Amino acid sequence: MPGRSLQRAGLDGSLRNLPGRIAADREGNAIIEFAILAPVFLLLLLGTFDLGQMVYGRAVLHGAVQEAARTSSLETANTDEADQKVEDIILPILPNATVTSSRVSYFDFADIGRPEAWNDLDDSGTCNDGETFTDENRNGVWDADVGKSGNGGANDVVLYTVTVDYQPVFKVPFMEQEDQRTLSATAVKKNQPFADQNDYGSDAGACD
Repeated sequence: MPGRSLQRAGLDGSLRNLPGRIAADREGNAIIEFAILAPVFLLLLLGTFDLGQMVYGRAVLHGAVQEAARTSSLETANTDEADQKVEDIILPILPNATVTSSRVSYFDFADIGRPEAWNDLDDSGTCNDGETFTDENRNGVWDADVGKSGNGGANDVVLYTVTVDYQPVFKVPFMEQEDQRTLSATAVKKNQPFADQNDYGSDAGACD
């Protein structure tokens, strides 16, 4: 029958044109693009926040350590209060962080990291086998670092180090990363000349 033939012809034409119509159809493209790009954007955003927290925390830590080192160089210095101030400054930025500090004093800037003088007979770079040494820091043993623990005295040079261990607030999903991160800052200051400076010790000792 002519009517059915026309319907069938129209249906066949519609089926043949279906791929073209689908290719030309733009409805729903936005949601598909969003589904593809959203996870990537989220990863970039979290990564940016994570990096920003670390960079900002490091900058604030360096500033706080420099200020604490300056106040600790005074005759009236209270090192416990200085350490606490550093912690009070850093904790709002890095919540639940663990803050530790250390101070090592030297007679002069050139002594930082220097070993105590010794007679290195075997050229081993360390004091051993009965080699004699000068107990400059007066602790009874040879030390690879001549510095003394603590804030020192008048005119002493102090190496002040603060280490912060923290867990990042913005963790990037699906990426391997350390659960705990560490920031560190160091300041070197010379104590004020509020008294005569104590010299190094001169007693002799022998290494095992």
